[in-house]
Amino acid sequence: MQRTLNLSMIDYYFQVTPIVALLGPRQCGKATLALEYATQHAAVTHFDCENPMHLLRLENPMLALQDIGGLIIIDGVQLKPNLFPILRVLIDRNRDKQRYLLLGSASRDLIQHSSEILAGRISYFELTPFTLLETNDVKKLWLRGGFPLSYLAKTNSISMTWRQEYIKTFLERDIPNLGIRVAPHTLRRFWMMLLSYHGNILNASDLGRSLGFSHTAINHYLDILSGTFMMRVLRPWFENMSKRQVKAPKLYFRDSGIMHTLLGVSTMEELNNNARLGASWEGFAMEEVIRRSQVDENSCYFWATHADAELDLIIFKNDKRFGFEFKYSDSPKITKSMKIALSDLKLDSLTVVIPTDASFLLDEKIFVSGLNDVSFS
Repeated sequence: MQRTLNLSMIDYYFQVTPIVALLGPRQCGKATLALEYATQHAAVTHFDCENPMHLLRLENPMLALQDIGGLIIIDGVQLKPNLFPILRVLIDRNRDKQRYLLLGSASRDLIQHSSEILAGRISYFELTPFTLLETNDVKKLWLRGGFPLSYLAKTNSISMTWRQEYIKTFLERDIPNLGIRVAPHTLRRFWMMLLSYHGNILNASDLGRSLGFSHTAINHYLDILSGTFMMRVLRPWFENMSKRQVKAPKLYFRDSGIMHTLLGVSTMEELNNNARLGASWEGFAMEEVIRRSQVDENSCYFWATHADAELDLIIFKNDKRFGFEFKYSDSPKITKSMKIALSDLKLDSLTVVIPTDASFLLDEKIFVSGLNDVSFS
């Protein structure tokens, strides 16, 4: 499945900076995309930091890279954070003859200060697992999640087994490879507890008491899961008003398939009968809307007061405020909370996203839309 939009985005970022970091969870398709991009270039050199022979060459990165021209792809760059100072020197010397495409399975915050070392020389582009625009099958994508090998599996059972192995490898190999020392069973236990917080406001003290962890440990584990693209920490928006507003973040599993695996859900029938059905839809649909908006996390928030109103998602784009509610219903109604959010936040529109293809107007600025028809106009 060719991901044309993502290929064009890499081209765009190379017009901005000579280094592009393609970041995203392991197995989301970064290497495949990089190889597709490489076919457009005559001179390409590829290093894989999980290949012992390539690692040996990169033991002396200045010697290995200084005379290479064209596109240089370095996969697994999170395993070699010591490369970044060398890349700064090399790109300043060879800006006209070298371009670097770095692939990483951790956020820039976890890749040891690359943003500071390479400031002005690097752009960051997050590649997500498959989206609805790429697959056009809401139910299958929602159930299995967007990881290519999970989504494309021949059966739901094979998909589920792949995700179970993915989670095991993530906890037992990927996290230690980042230099993070957390026992796999401890992080898995914490991750399982977050199932009950999906779509809810985080109370770190309550969660810590439930697990017997300190507040510091809770924040550390959450940083790990958000920094490896497993969890979304959605921050609250504060409006200048007299109402008391919620200041703690909300948590979401970023891939619905991973969430369903931890829930033990492998079929649509099981999902339809699960108590977390509505919360699962909210997280899945929210992630799709954020991806479609093509804005970064600093433009996405939720809003809630301690009394009478909340909004699942507010996105700031093109000097407009777009509000979203996510309802697992085919006939949502206007609520008091929607009216308050529309007024207090001065929204340009409020869209209620539902799991059907129906689209209709509820009020002058309140729309109901299927996930396929969400727009930012």
